[in-house]
Amino acid sequence: MTINLQLQRALAMGQTLKVISGLNNFDAARVTAVVKAAEVGGATFVDIAADPELVRQCKALVQLPLCVSAVEPEKFVSAVDAGADLVEIGNFDSFYAQGIRFEADEVLAMTRETRRLLPDITLSVTVPHILTLDQQVTLAEALVAAGADIIQTEGGTSSAPSHGGVLGLIEKAAPTLAAAAEISRAVSVPVLCASGISSVTAPMAIAAGAAGIGVGSAINKLDNEVAMVAAVRAIVESLNSVTRVPAKVS
Repeated sequence: MTINLQLQRALAMGQTLKVISGLNNFDAARVTAVVKAAEVGGATFVDIAADPELVRQCKALVQLPLCVSAVEPEKFVSAVDAGADLVEIGNFDSFYAQGIRFEADEVLAMTRETRRLLPDITLSVTVPHILTLDQQVTLAEALVAAGADIIQTEGGTSSAPSHGGVLGLIEKAAPTLAAAAEISRAVSVPVLCASGISSVTAPMAIAAGAAGIGVGSAINKLDNEVAMVAAVRAIVESLNSVTRVPAKVS
């Protein structure tokens, strides 16, 4: 499938920032605050729960491409009808604390079903970090063969930083950075590095081969839009400091 035209340049330049409000976040006030801050701060696109009413509210507020996340493919249909520009299978982090895992065969089945339901939508799929790195690579290759346009990595919830400051931020991002490095070498589609990424580690994600990053809690945990905007801008500036040879985006 052809990736949303508004994303192509950012993906090719390695300057893509997706701001994630949360797959299970249905608080309209919080979601719209995050989405507005993302646009003002210079994010490339936003990712919200696959809820038609949330989609309509956010589309009325911002011009950014709107991605919706779910683990039930049928939810994407009504969200796309409401105006979502692309869909994401994943953002699994919110489920791990509940003891819910997503294995490779489940993610592949969701991908195939989503592509059956929505053959023309831009489709991003997260590779679960609970898999070993070689299993993540194998799954990523299978997901692309099944129709995924973007692969997203994760891993922030599995890391246990033992230091504070910059070193702790690097430790936090290590699992998703490792996945991005391995997967980006194996697939021809753009890879987004998400979960545990900060302004410190955003350039590392691009150096590892990612076309961009996804950031959630670093922004949506903040208690006011001014702080959210500042956090988004800091990450955008960090990404813009990286020089990358433009890649071809299919």
